[in-house]
Amino acid sequence: MTSIIGPASFKFFGIFPAAILSFILPVIGIGLFAYIMARRVAPLVRANPDNRFDHIGKRVKNLIIVWLGQIRQPRYLLAGVLHMTIFFGFLVLSIRSTSLVIVGLSDGFTLPGFGGLFGSIYNFFKDYAATFVLVACIIAAVRRGIFKPKRYAVPESYGKDHTSEAVFVLGIISTLMISESLFEASQVAYEFQHTGAVHFLAPLSLVWIFKGMLSSVSPNILQGLHIFTYFVHDLTFFFFLCFLPMGKHFHVITSLFNVFFMRVQKGKIKPVMHGVSDDKLDDLESFGVKKLEDFTWKHMLDFYSCADCGRCSDQCPANAAGRPLSPRFITIKARDLIFKNYPMSGKIYKSKLLMEDIYTEDEIWSCTTCGACEEECPLGIEYIDKIVDLRRGMVDEGMVPQSLQKPLKALEKRGNPYGKMEKKRADWANDKDFKATWQIKDLSREKADTLYFVDSITSYDDEIQEIARRTSIILKKAGVDFGILGKLEKDSGNEVLRFGEEMLYQELKEQNTAAIMESGVKQIVTADPHAYNALKNDYGLPLPVKHISQVVAQKIATGELDLKPCQTPEKVYVYHDPCYLGRHNGIYEDPRQALDAIDGLTRVELEKSRDRSFCCGGGGLMLFYEPEEEIRMGVLRVNMAAEAGATVIVTACPFCLVNIQDAIKVAGKEGEMEALDFTELIEQHLF
Repeated sequence: MTSIIGPASFKFFGIFPAAILSFILPVIGIGLFAYIMARRVAPLVRANPDNRFDHIGKRVKNLIIVWLGQIRQPRYLLAGVLHMTIFFGFLVLSIRSTSLVIVGLSDGFTLPGFGGLFGSIYNFFKDYAATFVLVACIIAAVRRGIFKPKRYAVPESYGKDHTSEAVFVLGIISTLMISESLFEASQVAYEFQHTGAVHFLAPLSLVWIFKGMLSSVSPNILQGLHIFTYFVHDLTFFFFLCFLPMGKHFHVITSLFNVFFMRVQKGKIKPVMHGVSDDKLDDLESFGVKKLEDFTWKHMLDFYSCADCGRCSDQCPANAAGRPLSPRFITIKARDLIFKNYPMSGKIYKSKLLMEDIYTEDEIWSCTTCGACEEECPLGIEYIDKIVDLRRGMVDEGMVPQSLQKPLKALEKRGNPYGKMEKKRADWANDKDFKATWQIKDLSREKADTLYFVDSITSYDDEIQEIARRTSIILKKAGVDFGILGKLEKDSGNEVLRFGEEMLYQELKEQNTAAIMESGVKQIVTADPHAYNALKNDYGLPLPVKHISQVVAQKIATGELDLKPCQTPEKVYVYHDPCYLGRHNGIYEDPRQALDAIDGLTRVELEKSRDRSFCCGGGGLMLFYEPEEEIRMGVLRVNMAAEAGATVIVTACPFCLVNIQDAIKVAGKEGEMEALDFTELIEQHLF
């Protein structure tokens, strides 16, 4: 016999056809997998609706770039390269594994199109893929099991460590690689012994190595090894398929769908209930998420898709500051609850209130909605909407922190969190020295092309009012025809919405929208990223909205603004990206271009900058909240700036300015460092 007997023709003990086993294994495997998936889909069916079939073009693009391209993986270089190696290797080998299932029923089977030259090319890359995947699995197992990076650790209060499961899965993948390579190598070695036929094998690949090791092995052993490794591969393949939905490796299956359905519009908060318009909110019996099934089906899919990599928590500023929040465990605790309430057999258990079952109030209030976790997740898992929905549920139940009750009542009564009179909103424009030189239009009495939306902190905080005056000077010198709403302006509601006070937000939005549209302006400019985000993303206004940094960069580019050389060339400047300007709206370059237009200004970059910028701690009404934390986020940020060699921290957000100024004092760096708003630096250098 010159050819080895394949699994479809082989008979155990010369009697029992192996093809029967080759048929039984996939039938049982696929049947069991279908049953498991039916149980896993149950919570998604019971969950709230979610509109994720819009923007199909963007979703396909995300699928190509984020899922297939693995664009976010290399942000953690070693782990990313290992994961990408395993991922791409799996994609290549999935074709081979699929064909092997049928090989057990038909010897020599090849998928259509995989014969001839193309098949030889595929086999070449397939053999290297198996080799690289095995090497990656070994490195990953050593890294995960011995070196144990801190971001994988699981505190006792959050449940069990998943290291053993991770190493076990790496072992399963390694078994698939080795068994497939041995299956092929035994056949090649057998044919070489009997016919002298030489098959070209990828040099130094597993198949190449195994063929060399088996070259002098007896034909009987090669035959047995050929059949044994086939069924090891087949059994492992279907075991792995059914094992995946049982734990954190479910993401191998769900990640494709999760990335396709991931958020495509940043900066925007989901509605209270998809399919329910704002004017019908009063008809809802309950607001927000209180029980497991109150989450949307996409958020349930998020829970299934978490790879437990810890990247979200590693980048979370609240977690870094020692607050009782770790985005990773927001997901893991919910997934564990799904597994508990929706077991593989028997009845489905009734869900309890989440705030009594798996989450704590401090945990949910600790989030600043900065978006660092979402930006980092390679699988498109969302957190901000979940946090906001949980807060909506807490507000609906009256679970509001004491320190936030006063600003909320003030917002309801006066339209600002300070409780100050509406008529004082434009007092900054009436400053004696400022008014003597600059006259600001009141759009309730005059017309202008542009609305300068000031927002509450800039209108009422005595020190931050300087931002309003400097913004006005910049706009005047840039030739922008603008005015303000004055007492007609209300708080933008960006923080109110993310706090979970939906009806109050709707009221603020309606009043602002009416005032803006009645003013007849053609565009809106603001110096507050939080107002910028609300007006641009949440309000849905039919007007363009710009941040002052965009206006400045544009006017410098057109020559309408000219800047003096740097007044303090001895200082070292660093730009801090505000979360609601950067991550939520992608404005990174305009402020930098404006700073770099100041001749002689020395600017450095923070290690955590742009989409990895570190939150100052001011988002989501955090200026009024007193969280439990080990160190202020702002202090951590100031220390980062000091390490970068900066003496001046420039930001383009009033919230950031307040927090960083305070943090400089707390960090004991007064006299060494200072914080400036973007408008102050630009106004200082205007001719």
